[in-house]
Amino acid sequence: MKLFSAQYVLTNSGPLLKRAVITTGDDGTIIYVEDTGGNLKESRGVEYYNGLIVPGFVNCHAHLELSHLKGAIPEGTGLPGFLDGIRTLRDFNSEEILSSASSADSYMHDEGIVLCADICNTSGTFSLKKKSHIRYINLPEVFGIDPEKAVKRMDEINKVAAAAEESGLIYYVVPHSAYSVSLSLFRLLKEETKNNRITSIHFMESEAERHFFTDRNNPLLKSYEASGLLQGELQVPDNHTDAVLNEMTLSGNLILVHNAYAEKGIVEKINSRGNTFWCLCPGSNLYIENRIPPLEMLISEGCEIVIGTDSLASNHELSILSELKILQKNFPSLNPEDLIRWATINGAKALYEAETYGKIAPGMKPGLLLLENLDLVNFKLLPETSVKRLI
Repeated sequence: MKLFSAQYVLTNSGPLLKRAVITTGDDGTIIYVEDTGGNLKESRGVEYYNGLIVPGFVNCHAHLELSHLKGAIPEGTGLPGFLDGIRTLRDFNSEEILSSASSADSYMHDEGIVLCADICNTSGTFSLKKKSHIRYINLPEVFGIDPEKAVKRMDEINKVAAAAEESGLIYYVVPHSAYSVSLSLFRLLKEETKNNRITSIHFMESEAERHFFTDRNNPLLKSYEASGLLQGELQVPDNHTDAVLNEMTLSGNLILVHNAYAEKGIVEKINSRGNTFWCLCPGSNLYIENRIPPLEMLISEGCEIVIGTDSLASNHELSILSELKILQKNFPSLNPEDLIRWATINGAKALYEAETYGKIAPGMKPGLLLLENLDLVNFKLLPETSVKRLI
């Protein structure tokens, strides 16, 4: 049994507590949270820290298998240039890919991530995830703009899904994006994923994607044609709303990732679906498009917000705290309690793991993190704020 306390404790189960004492079992399960009212008496065995104790972080969007591409693609290329870079970078062996993924997994753990939704285009990281201290929700991702190859693409991703099942890992097959999946493939996928508990899709990430359905001179389309990925006629949903509401399963939770160019009218329509979470990866958005998501609009529309890191191909580090600091810098009026809620309990709800993660409450096993070097007078994250894993 262990006892922890700090200047403040954010449990996500009630108001911010001052000098509360958290009692945990040896396995990290929360046994009791004592609200001392700020009057912490000296007690043998209580580990007291200067800072803020919060639950472990939840990363709602990562690509662990791209960790070997750190620094390989220049910043500011825009999404079409970034995707072209991904397609051309193939000269890596499986040992190098797995080694980089292992290092990234360890780094995420050290940065306080306890739960992660990870996009999978291959089965290469499954052996690593079986042994990881992080709980992974695996999302085998299908894409293919050529309708003639829809069945082939579905067969390929089903092999990845079968490998996940054989490894004993949780998985849900998902589409890559509205601009990279043909109607034929969307409809095959919708039938096979009609009982998904979780579905995720890259959404309105770039200026090019924003105009993909209305501009046939769009750089994404030109990229497909130049690379030979589209041989025949373009057959895609009518628009972003149609893709989400009509061409994807309506079961379970939906995580829309990036939203850097989200528009109010589209947000209003998609929120009518229910069980929808808007995942922000601001570090990646800055890396690729030098763009910050329209957070104030998303908040005003009542969006349930969660946080992701994306990949090391499009970000400098896989740190949820770094993502929160970017948001705090660009939206100074944000309350860190809201930021931390997005990165903890909201993420746990989005991934159907809120019975274990996201709250510091008896019976739960969320992990405990200490945030140090905050402005505890004005209650703000600072550039020098750091995270330390307690459990």
